[in-house]
Amino acid sequence: MTTPLLPAQPAALGHAILAAALMLPGLVHAETAPEHASISVKLLSYEESQSSMDRIRVRAPSISVVAPVAGVWSVTGSLTADDVSGASPRYHTAVSGASRMSDDRKAGDAAVTRYFPRGSLTVGAAYSTEHDYDSRALSVTGAMSSEDKNTTWSLGMGGSDDTINPMNLIVRDESRQTVNFLAGVTQVLGPNDLAQLTLTHNRGHGYFSDPYKAFDNRPRQRNQSALMGRWNHHYAATGGTSRLSYRYYTDSYGIRAHTFGGEYVQPAGQGWIITPSARLYSQRAARFYFDPVYDGVLGEPFRPGYASNPDGYSSADQRLSGFGAVTLGIKVAKQLSRDWIVDVKLEAYQQRGSWRLFDKGSPGLESLRAHSIQLGLTRQW
Repeated sequence: MTTPLLPAQPAALGHAILAAALMLPGLVHAETAPEHASISVKLLSYEESQSSMDRIRVRAPSISVVAPVAGVWSVTGSLTADDVSGASPRYHTAVSGASRMSDDRKAGDAAVTRYFPRGSLTVGAAYSTEHDYDSRALSVTGAMSSEDKNTTWSLGMGGSDDTINPMNLIVRDESRQTVNFLAGVTQVLGPNDLAQLTLTHNRGHGYFSDPYKAFDNRPRQRNQSALMGRWNHHYAATGGTSRLSYRYYTDSYGIRAHTFGGEYVQPAGQGWIITPSARLYSQRAARFYFDPVYDGVLGEPFRPGYASNPDGYSSADQRLSGFGAVTLGIKVAKQLSRDWIVDVKLEAYQQRGSWRLFDKGSPGLESLRAHSIQLGLTRQW
């Protein structure tokens, strides 16, 4: 997303809001075309482990571009190549040498935005491909501001069409279609405060099961809704800005999730910017997820009651279990010159069933740990 440029305001108010907005990318929808073009190159390294056992490793270089065109248009685009390898559990935390996998994912997206005196209209497209999975998506998003430019409403709609052909040939030419809706409002609350409320709803049908996990049979329809609130406050005394967020998620699988996020952006002089962050996550298990308790007759890995209802919905995917998770991170950026910025971001993640908020999580699962490092370089002209 382009850096937002706010409309003309009284000097003190305008400068304060602009300072907050510039440090909060993604909160305010762009209403005017960017003044400068920029290109960013990122390199992400991600690894996760469980009980001293390495699981998934990802190396993902990416490049993104933003360019203004003729004063009232902008063009954005990005390319990513993921190198994924490791072991994916067959059920719960059980892994065998035969289950090791590797994959390459290539993805790209592009969007064109037309700016109007009080709004903007963006049309975007995306495509990604893997050995066994292809995805295509289109979207259109519009934003309209009030006459005083303090309130901005956003509406969006999109759709994706995925094709699934797993290497184990459990299914052939399966597909999944999803339609996405978005509605949001961004409000200037004062000289140093911005708030945003966004509601999203996705309606999907098709193949949602994981073909590489045993006994994974999920409903062929999944509807998802999420309500997200953000509040950003700029501290004039320190020049820093806090970003707080809360997201509530629910879906037709029975998952209910809460996400609390917070980070603080602090300029440290001579072009340095330091951003520590923390995120808490908690979710209730899907109604068809089964804990590591197996059928009394058939034993592991058969779920209880498998013999009498072998085609029933079930999944031992840890991502569908009830758990809580904590993510801690820090990002350090340095303005090397007027046109160059370099940054590095570190994050550590841990997930446990016992950390679920408000109720008990799924028992008997190994805790999951992950860490990532991302290096970035941006050139503006």
